Parts: sequence; C-alpha cells; structure tokens
Amino acid sequence: MYIIIAGAGMVGGSLARDLVEKKHDVVVVEKNKDVCRDIARKLGALTIQGSATDIDVLEEAGIRKADVVVGAMPGDADNLSFTVLARNAGVERIIVRMRNPNYADAYEVAGVTRILDVGRLFVKQLVLEIEQPTLRQVATFGRGEACIVVATIPEGGTVGGKTVKEIGQSKRFPTDCVIAGIYRDEGEQFIFPRGGAELRTGDHVFLAASTENISEAAAYLQKTKR
Repeated sequence: MYIIIAGAGMVGGSLARDLVEKKHDVVVVEKNKDVCRDIARKLGALTIQGSATDIDVLEEAGIRKADVVVGAMPGDADNLSFTVLARNAGVERIIVRMRNPNYADAYEVAGVTRILDVGRLFVKQLVLEIEQPTLRQVATFGRGEACIVVATIPEGGTVGGKTVKEIGQSKRFPTDCVIAGIYRDEGEQFIFPRGGAELRTGDHVFLAASTENISEAAAYLQKTKR
C-alpha cells in the first residue's frame, strides 16, 4: 500500500518503521529537517520536509494516490486540517491520533475513518494493569471500549474441569464476555472452543469483552479453591 504519515514523532516514527519492514511504500511528511534526515537514513523511507497542512507539500508527497494516510502530528488542529485536505484529495482511509477528545466530532465530520484516542486507551490500559496485573492485553477495539486479554488458569483454580458452556451460564461470569480461544502449553495446542471444551490448570484463555467487564471475567476464571 502507498501510505503517507504526517508527523514523525514517537508514534509516527515507530509506525513508519513497522510499515517499511512490512514492505509498504511509506512517505513521511515532517517539518523538522534533522528528523527527516534520520528517518530517510535509518528506514529508507521517502521523507518530505514541510507541513502536512500545506496542500503543495501533500501533492509532492503523492496524496492523490495514497491508499491510507495517518495524522500523527502533535496538535489536533493540524491533524484536522490534514484530514480535510486528504479527504478533498480523494483519500478513502484516514486515520488520526487524537489528543483532545473535544475534537472527536470535528474529526468525524471531516471524514476520518478511524480515530485513535491515545490518552483514553492509555488510561484504560493502565487501569487494567493496576487492577489485574496477571492479565496480558493483546488487543483493544474502538476507543478502548473493548479488548482481548489472556488469563491463565491457576493451580487449584475453581474453573478447572468446567466446560466453556458451564462457565458462560454462570451468573458470576459477565454475559457480554466471550472465551475466544484457549492455548495449552502441552502439545502447543490452540483451541477454538465450543461449548463442551473443558478448561484445565495452566490453560491460557483468550477473553474478549468490554473493558468494564474484563476484570470481573478474569477474576472469575482465576479464582482458586480455599
């Protein structure tokens, strides 16, 4: 894909590196001359020194042939201007990093297809880390409203031997939480569980749920016999 990244800070620079490694055609637009030089030297990505809010700079970057553009500049006002110009140039997929949630409606009106509320995601991830340090978060969805985590069934766990169906029917297990997968070290098995699949001690259980209910679901799975 042909991808333009506006802003080469921590987020934009890291994204550019990962996309280049995956063999995408990446163009980075950045005001800072030294940053542009470093990106070009270290990643081999095409860099354009200038403002991504300048239509002439974006034309030079090839905005009209971009499959995806990403607004990763520090200011929401700049990212919003970039969004308007990208949409006017016919770009269908526009992703922005949002710092101030007050910009959410403006971004949607401007035609952003995906808003990453970095602050909100970080806070929700931090709360989960504090409340459930034994969980490993592997994905988030929306603006951090839902996620997938991995919970390990402990020795002496009360759910050992129970089926997925039995767990789902328990009043103590949230109704909007789904056991999406089970990884079993023995035999290196990954199981896509049906209702009759049993959980065993040591199983790594993939839970998909709203962020509000993931802690309750994990606590149920990791409860031990007294």
